[in-house]
Amino acid sequence: MSLLSSHPIADAPVRSVLIVDDSVVARAALGRMIDATDRYVVMGAVSGVAAALDFLTRSRVDVILLDLELPGIDGLTGLPDLLAAGRGAKVLVVSATAGDGALATIQALALGAADTLAKPGIGAFAGRFGALLTEKLDRLVWSDDAVVGPTPPQRAPSLPQVGAFDVVVIGASTGGIHALSAVLRALPASFTKPILITQHLPASFMPYFAAQIALIAARPCDVAEHHMRLRPGRIVVAPGHAHMCLTTTGDGAAIRLTSDPAVSGCMPSVDPMFATAAQVFGKRALAVVLSGMGRDGSIGAKDLLRQGAAVIVQDRATSVVWGMPGAIASTGDATAILSPEDIGRLIAMRGGAA
Repeated sequence: MSLLSSHPIADAPVRSVLIVDDSVVARAALGRMIDATDRYVVMGAVSGVAAALDFLTRSRVDVILLDLELPGIDGLTGLPDLLAAGRGAKVLVVSATAGDGALATIQALALGAADTLAKPGIGAFAGRFGALLTEKLDRLVWSDDAVVGPTPPQRAPSLPQVGAFDVVVIGASTGGIHALSAVLRALPASFTKPILITQHLPASFMPYFAAQIALIAARPCDVAEHHMRLRPGRIVVAPGHAHMCLTTTGDGAAIRLTSDPAVSGCMPSVDPMFATAAQVFGKRALAVVLSGMGRDGSIGAKDLLRQGAAVIVQDRATSVVWGMPGAIASTGDATAILSPEDIGRLIAMRGGAA
């Protein structure tokens, strides 16, 4: 279902798109789909990264559609430069290599792509694919305005004081993998508190996601299993088909998986992880909410705050979609509003406290 059903955009300005694909047929098909809408227009269509970078020196666009299989500089290699040259443009990867569970999808998201969409064969561009493309664009371009109120006053740039903690619980969705990468890279090898991550991804992506997180964080990362114990120096990610909750054991804490419906409708959902972290760790939990659509995490965050735990959210300027962090920040509930790099520094700074 498109966001149009819940967020009218009829009077909004038309948004511009740059297509980067080496196939003339694909460029033409994508262009027809985009121009057929009343809210997007193709500003340019080029065959490779070099041409795209040249285009972006002269023109600004709102969204870049990027194929990964390109001659010369491939899409993954060129993605960081395109993001820099795009000056705020969101990159939607549209590639045959971006199917469910594809490693290329996780790599693209970690590098900063806002979202991905599997490109069909040449003869299958019409129908359902066109609807999916428009829905992806709608979500990326309009979702912020649909879910949050005004931006709160900017907090002081200095890192806030937070209490000592025994576990870090992180929730994220669209744009969250790139932000998560920045947070984890800021943690030194000496940081040994367990880290739990609920990222909105299908179950088929989770093995690749865990492997990518282990590489980025330079520490082991496991996909959560029922009754898995929390261990120092390790990261655990929600499995995709179940919520990752916490429960107490005789000498620590363990993971409990559940598929009970969540208020947010997400699977996995951040709220159950936050709520059970509040029950098990109380004020000794540190919660982080990164870029993502919707309001998932805002209910569980209140449980943590009632226990005296800190809830840190990503700032709007660095978020692909400020829905999830904005839902907490706009009500004044966030302990701090920081960039991913500063969130990582804060975690590292307090991670050794007793």
